[in-house]
Amino acid sequence: MVTLSPSPVDSPDARALLEEYFALRAAIFPGGGYRTVFPSPETFVEPSGVFVVLTDDDGPVGCGGIRRIADGPDGPRDEVKHLYVRESGRGRGWGRLVLDDLERRARERGAAELVLDTHHTLQAAGGLYTRSGFMRIPAYNDNANATVWLGKRL
Repeated sequence: MVTLSPSPVDSPDARALLEEYFALRAAIFPGGGYRTVFPSPETFVEPSGVFVVLTDDDGPVGCGGIRRIADGPDGPRDEVKHLYVRESGRGRGWGRLVLDDLERRARERGAAELVLDTHHTLQAAGGLYTRSGFMRIPAYNDNANATVWLGKRL
């Protein structure tokens, strides 16, 4: 059985998933130099945002969050951050499950748009975002780890 539950971003389960995610990104980042920034806990606490942990029968297997950023041209904007599913959970649709949950939460929070940044080498993630209706938008931040910015009107 798979469940998605809100979690403090600094809980032991969330922290372990983020450490794994950041280590994986650093190991495969082109040319090295991946910049790891652990989010401050208040970033993912309402009304600022929410962080969720995906759990299966064996324990935590994925995570992701949304946080409110500056309004965009359509109004309130939430940003997807740290969407990650462990290798053991990939290929099961769990990344989409987390993304769909975050999108639902963004709508409930009154966001008019959901945005994210990613790197062009993350092809599986890029495919998930495109299949979920995200389209390229102009860069909305200066994230040194990102080469692609995507958005979706809600």
